[in-house]
Parts: sequence; C-alpha cells; structure tokens
Amino acid sequence: MRRFRFFSLIIASFLVGCLALNGCSNQSIATTPAIKEQVLQVIRDNPEAVLQAVEVAYQQRQEEEVQQARRGFLQQMITDPGSVIGKAPTKGAAEKKIVLLEFSDFQCPFCARASQTVQEFMTKHSDKVTLAYKHLPLSRIHPQALPAALAAWAAQQQGQFWEYHNALFAQQERLGEDLYLELAKNLDLNLQQFNRDRASDAAKAAIEADLQLAGRLKINATPFFLLNGEAIAGAVELSEMESALNRVINNS
Repeated sequence: MRRFRFFSLIIASFLVGCLALNGCSNQSIATTPAIKEQVLQVIRDNPEAVLQAVEVAYQQRQEEEVQQARRGFLQQMITDPGSVIGKAPTKGAAEKKIVLLEFSDFQCPFCARASQTVQEFMTKHSDKVTLAYKHLPLSRIHPQALPAALAAWAAQQQGQFWEYHNALFAQQERLGEDLYLELAKNLDLNLQQFNRDRASDAAKAAIEADLQLAGRLKINATPFFLLNGEAIAGAVELSEMESALNRVINNS
C-alpha cells in the first residue's frame, strides 16, 4: 500500500508538471530510467493508480487556480473595502476594517441555517465587523432563488433589506409570489415601487454583477464567506467563524 501511494504521488507530480506547462518536456520532472520503469510497472499492475494520480493532479491545479483568482481580491478587501462592497447591503461597523462578505441563496437550506449563525456572530461583533451581502442564486437547482433575490433587492431600495432578508429565510418553505408580496406589505413597503424595482433592469444587473463576482472568485456553492483574508465555506458553526475572526485580528 505504501509503495502504491508513493508511486501515485510520483505520477501525480509528473502530471502536475505537465499541466503547469500545458505540455510535457524533459524538464517537467527529474526522472531516471529505473524510476520510469517502476512507474510503468505500477501502472500495469495498478491501473487505478493512474486515476487516483489524475484526480490528485486535477485537484491541485484547481486549488492553485482558486487561490490565484482570490489573491488580489482578498488584498483589496483589506486595502479598499469600499470597492469590494460596492452597493451591497451592509450592517455592523461603519469603519469597514474587517469585512465579512457573504455569498448566499435564499432557497438554500444551508444558507438559512448559516444566516442564524451570522446573526449570532454579528450580535457579538457588530462593533468591529462589517457584514456585506452578495447574491448568489443557484437558479439551476433553486427556482425561487432569483425571484427572492430580486424581491430582496427591491426591499433594499426602500431601506428594508435586512428585515426582508430575515423574513425570507424564516419562511423559506413558502418562497413564492404570495410570500414576496405579503412580506412587502408587512414591512409597509410602497408596493408600486416594490413591484417596479424587482422587475427592473437595475435589479437584474445588480444580481448579475454579484454572480459574475462569484464566478471570478471561483465560488460555485452556498453559503460562502470571505472574512478579510479568510475563506469560510458552508453552514459553519459560530466557533469556526469566531476562530477566523481571531486569526484576522491577530494578523492585522
């Protein structure tokens, strides 16, 4: 088993070199005829090693691409947080020295769970953390994600984003036109403006801008958080979010 793993790593390293160069060359990895023959023999005896090596190489390359895509953006979160936040709804500290950027989908059950954690986190740390919300509706699997995002954007235009956001997650099982109008009425929104705003090109453009940002950052699942230089994926526990905050504070 150890021998199998060893040669799987050799194959993976060889493949990573090939991927990095977009083609193999004699300089891609240092080998000897003996090692080459051993690798070939492992492939003959254990063809599954090739599959494992390809998977390892692919995962390594994907991770490198993700880190490269996010590196500049994470630095920008620290040096120019206002440009990162843009017109996203925010709450918490006005200074924006520590920014929690949330990518979320109103029909995602994990996002609903995470929203409770975020509320707890912000209740404790709103004096030093600025929360900013980015829409990432996964429309292929959540048909109500985009309509809900558009409705929330319309509520934002009347200063009621977070109230509408909380109500959407609290009644996630009821997502649909009836709920969107009911919540607008409950929050005393101007219904004419609300309906006009959520159907507007501006609303669609705002959601699309968030989707494009997620694409550039290689974010394809929700919920997802960026806390200055820390990436946090999934419906995390409060303790994990606070550990990330401690790392940010200690490294600042």
